[in-house]
Amino acid sequence: MLKIRFKDNKYNAVWLVEPKITIGRSATNALVIDDPLASDIHLEVLVDNEHLTLRNLVPTQPVSVNGQPVNGACELKPDDQITLGSVELIVIDPKKEARAIAEESGNVTQLRAPKATGWSLKANHAALANRVFPLKEINVIGRASECDISLSAAHLSRRHAQLQIIDGMLFVKDLDSANGTYLNGKRVAEARVKRGDELRFDALSFGVMGPSDDLAKTAVRKATPAKPESLEAKRPSPTPAKSPTATRSSSISRSPSNATPQPGTEAGGKGKFGLIFIGVLAVVVITALVLTRK
Repeated sequence: MLKIRFKDNKYNAVWLVEPKITIGRSATNALVIDDPLASDIHLEVLVDNEHLTLRNLVPTQPVSVNGQPVNGACELKPDDQITLGSVELIVIDPKKEARAIAEESGNVTQLRAPKATGWSLKANHAALANRVFPLKEINVIGRASECDISLSAAHLSRRHAQLQIIDGMLFVKDLDSANGTYLNGKRVAEARVKRGDELRFDALSFGVMGPSDDLAKTAVRKATPAKPESLEAKRPSPTPAKSPTATRSSSISRSPSNATPQPGTEAGGKGKFGLIFIGVLAVVVITALVLTRK
């Protein structure tokens, strides 16, 4: 994103933001100049991304760019000098100027190149000519020059959104922008972004390029299979075989005490009593015969 300022004053610079800025004596201009040859609104600079066009709105008054008179319109580039009466203006690239100042002062610090993340944004907007923006671990996108990705779009907020890579995954966070951040056409405040998604900041659309989702990167602890119990523990205890005798004994012991006697049992009992009675009777008869003979 470019600026314009007075050549002899490095501090009062004006951002060249879409769609245009005006220059003249009126206080309503973005850049106010005090010169008798200047009109209230004398010049305008049309801005389309970093493509600039200067228009002289008062052709009767002398205006020159790099010493060449301009009565209508002409293209502007960084380091171009504009002269209107006694006023000299210059178009600057703030990043380029900051590097030049650092080199002049001998304070150039060799910075280590950021580690490649594998993520990048590819512009879908014609004005950006399919430009690819590699992403660092943390990236701020907006209109301000201090942003990591600075885009001179009129409806883009100064700090519009943040892109951050965490554990190889890309996340987008809207920084309370006026016109919103969109993921695949849906406005989001914060969301995870995947390869092939479309990110849009206001009207600027980008395709997301990066590594595919690799589930292997996610540490998943495999469940430890339970140790099988010993076969001896699982095997049921064998039931001892019952012998026929034991079976009969068991059947007898389980029989109720008042079970009905088997046929013939009662008759056997009577026979025994009869034999005893006959024996006793015989003894009595014999004893009587002996006593009678005496």
